[in-house]
Amino acid sequence: SQENGLEGRLMTHVVTDNCIKCKYMDCVEVCPVDCFYVGENMLVIHPDECIDCGVCVPECPAEAIFPDSDIPPDSHWLGLNRRYAGLWPNIVEKGTPPPDADVWNGVPDKFSQHFSSKPEGAEAAGELTDLRTAAEVAGGNRPNPVATKGDV
Repeated sequence: SQENGLEGRLMTHVVTDNCIKCKYMDCVEVCPVDCFYVGENMLVIHPDECIDCGVCVPECPAEAIFPDSDIPPDSHWLGLNRRYAGLWPNIVEKGTPPPDADVWNGVPDKFSQHFSSKPEGAEAAGELTDLRTAAEVAGGNRPNPVATKGDV
C-alpha cells in the first residue's frame, strides 16, 4: 500500500533475528523457488527470487520469517537479506541444525551479539551438498541433485 511505501514492487518474505544460531532449515524443504541462502549461523531469503507464497512461514520452528510488509520500514532486515543472499551460497536441501538450536530459540537481540557474515562452511567443510551462488541460481545452473560438494 501507499502508506508503507511498498506500492509498485513485488512482495517478499524476510528472515529475521531469531534464525541466528537456530538455523533449523525446515523452510528450505518447502520453498518452491529455492530462494534461501545459507550463512554460518542463519539463513536469508533473496527478495528478488521469493514469490511471496508464504509456505515457509509456518515451517519455521523459530518463527523468524515474516512478510516484508510486517517488518518496520526502518528495519535493516530486508537489506540484510538482500545483501547476504548475494554473497552466501544457495541452499536447497535441509541440513543439520546446530545441536544447541533449541537453546537459542527465543533469545533476544541475537543480531547485535551473534550475527556472522560468513557463508556456511567458511571455516570447515560443511555437510551440505547442494549449494549454489546467487549467480548460478540466476543463470539457472542447477547442479545434479545427487552430486557431492566436490562435484558441484
